[in-house]
This record gives sequence, C-alpha cells and structure tokens, in this order.
Amino acid sequence: MSDLLKFNLLQAEKAIKNKEFTSVELTNAYIKAIDDTYSLGAYLETVKEKSLDMALKSDKNIADGVARPLEGLPIGVKDMFCTKGIKTTASSKILDNFYPTYESTVTQKLWDDGAVMLGKLSCDEFAMGSSNETAAKGNVKNPWLLDKQVSPGGSSGGSASAVASRSALAATGTDTGGSIRQPAAFCGITGLKPTYGRCSRWGIVAFSSSLDQAGPLTRTVGDSALMLNSMAGYDKKDSTSADLKMPDLIDCLDKGVKGKKIGIPKEYTQDGISNDIIKFFETSINWLKDAGAEIVPVSLPHTKYALPVYYIIAPAEASSNLARYDGVRFGVRKEGQSLDEMYELTRGNGFGEEVKRRIMIGTYVLSSGYYDAYYLKAQKVRRLIKQDFDNVFEKVDFLLTPSTPTTAFSLGEKQDPLTMYLNDIFTVPASLAGLPGISLPVGLDKSGLPIGMQLIARAFDEPGLISTAQVIENYAEFNFIADGAAK
Repeated sequence: MSDLLKFNLLQAEKAIKNKEFTSVELTNAYIKAIDDTYSLGAYLETVKEKSLDMALKSDKNIADGVARPLEGLPIGVKDMFCTKGIKTTASSKILDNFYPTYESTVTQKLWDDGAVMLGKLSCDEFAMGSSNETAAKGNVKNPWLLDKQVSPGGSSGGSASAVASRSALAATGTDTGGSIRQPAAFCGITGLKPTYGRCSRWGIVAFSSSLDQAGPLTRTVGDSALMLNSMAGYDKKDSTSADLKMPDLIDCLDKGVKGKKIGIPKEYTQDGISNDIIKFFETSINWLKDAGAEIVPVSLPHTKYALPVYYIIAPAEASSNLARYDGVRFGVRKEGQSLDEMYELTRGNGFGEEVKRRIMIGTYVLSSGYYDAYYLKAQKVRRLIKQDFDNVFEKVDFLLTPSTPTTAFSLGEKQDPLTMYLNDIFTVPASLAGLPGISLPVGLDKSGLPIGMQLIARAFDEPGLISTAQVIENYAEFNFIADGAAK
C-alpha cells in the first residue's frame, strides 16, 4: 500500500483512470500516512468516512466511464477554506465552534472535479505568520531534518508539511504576502500563487482582501498545473474575481523558454542571503541560458519599500475584516457584565498575540490623524511598486529570484516580529502588484534543507509561468524525500 505514496498527482491521475489501483486504495494509503506522520501536527481535522465515501463515488465514476479531471485524488485543505459541515477555524480559538453551512468556491470546484478530501490543514492563525507557530493548536513541524525541529514556513505550513511528508497528494493554500511560496521553499515542494482574481476568494476566511489569493501546493509543476486548472475560474459571488478564461495549463508544460527574456532584479541579491541560495540562484540562471533564454539584468527600485508597505496595508485590512469576530455573530463568546466587557473578553481570549498585534497596527494606521501619513502613503507607494513591474515586463517575459533569503530556520528561533517579517522580503512585492509567482525546489543546502527559486510573470500569464518553471524543474531533477515523509 505504501508504494502508492510514490505517485505524484499527474501520475496518480493516469494510474487511477487506467485502473492500476482504485481511489479507495489510494485514499486508504493516505489515511494511514496521516496517522504515521501525526507528530508533525499538519492536520487539524480528518474526515476518514467522508474521504472513503468520496473515493467510492470516484471509483464508480471511473467504472462507468465518466471520470472527472481530479477523479479519486486525495488532497488536504488549508483551514482558511470554509468546508460545509466540517469545522473551519483558521487555526484560531475564536472560531473553535464554527461549522460552515456552505462550501468555499475553490474547494467546491475541486470536489466537482472529483478530488477526495482528506481533512483540514493547520496554518498560522488567520494566515498571519511566516513559521506556522501562531496556530492555536501549536507548531507544525517540517518533515526535513526532524531532529533539528525546523519550521515548515507559513502561513500555509500545514499544507506544505503534509505534501512534503506524503500525507497529502496535494493541498490548497492561500498566499497574502508569500504564504504559499515561502512554505513551499522551506519544505522542498512546488507552490503556485496565481494572479490576484484568478481564483475566487468567496468562502475563504478573509485576512487582507486586496492581497489574499488561493493556490495549490504540490510535488511538481505539472501537479500545480492540474490543480490550478480546477481551482481557477470566474465567480460572480466574488467582486474581485476576473472573468477571464485560462487555457489548459497541462498543455503549456513543455513549451520551453527558447527566445524568452528572463529578468534578474538586482534588488533580490542583497546582503544576508544564504551563500547556498546564491549558488543555486546562479545555477538556475545558467539552466535557463542553456535552455535558450536570454538573461537580462533589471531593476525594481521601489522593492525596498515593499515590506513596510505590506505591513501597513495588510494589518489595516485585517483590522477591518476581523472586526466581525465579536462574540455576537461569529465564533466563541466570553460572557461579561456589559457589552463592551463581552467584546473585550471574547477578543482578548479568542485572538493570539500576532493577530492582536496586527489588529492594533491596522487600527492605528487607519485612525484619524494617521490615515494620510501611513495608509494613504502606503497605497501610493504600492502603485509605484506595481509600476516597477509594469516597466520591467515591457523588456522581459519573466523574473527569476530566490524564494527566500534563507532556508528553513529552527522553530522558536525568530521570536522578534520584525525578524520574522523579513522572511517575506522576496515574495511580498509580487503580492502587492497582484502578479502570479511560483516557487519550486532546486536543491539542498549544506545542512540538507531545501532551496526554492521563484519565478514571477505578468498578470494572468500562468501558462507562461508554468512552462518556464517546468524548464527549471527538468534541470534541477529534485527528487529528494524528507526524512519525516510517510514510507
């Protein structure tokens, strides 16, 4: 049964449809893998009976010759996605009793295409964090170098850990400032953040509404293409959803990069980057050259302002979005002697320290007397950051950068919030500009931890992004398995 864990998403999709094994057999293998990797803390909820019911239905569809694109493939769901009748907490105590009566658009599209749900995956509380240490139920561990107890990254750390440990064939994630790409880099898997608006945000617990975007975490670029084919699409229930048809990404995998121009931003090679990452960055550039791409040095001068801009805009939007959790309409309630006391007790006990910190920052920058000085100015600089990308994409087709400045750090190592925020330095700019980005593994550092490279494309050029990423994946031949993976 454990041999079934060796198949990636594309391989499993073909094997199931060729009747080499059944969805029930594959799902049972992953249910056992979840039990075997329980100590990683990736799963908050499992739904074994539902999983097997969905798998049985898939096997019947295959037998009847009506297989759907993801028929019978077991995946995990980040706990930011509302799932009908299944607890959805956003890894927060304040939502500990929340069982949605509706399904998020993205997960509904996955189930409509035949995917099998394994369970809900841990994340940083309300997706606020870069290490998965702010989750109410505790840390998630990275399956790499288990003896060193390293972070899986965040906020989609549970999703990344599950895919890397082979306790999920693939998983959904959300990316606000790098929360798909950074954990993918830390865990040695592929993480794709689509263009803002490509996937519906309806039914996803809101953090920062102008930045949040759903995407897949998978083992390979091809797997991400297959997942995003199902996840993406226009949704009239989401006013920010883009009414644009996307071509079949599977058809884009082998188009190559011959004649394409790849920009190398000078701002992404600053002091403090790991020497191992710099080495693989240079190697990745040479791979693209060898594949026929032209390498072009470029500049994104406002990149240095991206982190401060992000940590004004995102907390401001969070303070507004999280105002709904007041003990009256949503979530757990702590009774008090007055309405104000009930609010204070509910929010004081229900929110963790990082969420409280960001609510306070957001409330401050939106307050009278500070709105123009902070929030309005941040929005103006955000526009300049987007203009930098617009200008560069007149000269090049794609940008190549490291995904993170360092490989995975030890749990508990980065206690200072500012130090933690610096983890997102290479992923935040593309998020502010609403651009698609992908992180894929290219090798290991001297400690044996994965290194990720990031590609960024023009808005809605996921087809080009996939084809370019496939080139790097083919050269890298990354086939290492985490020591904590299910066997």
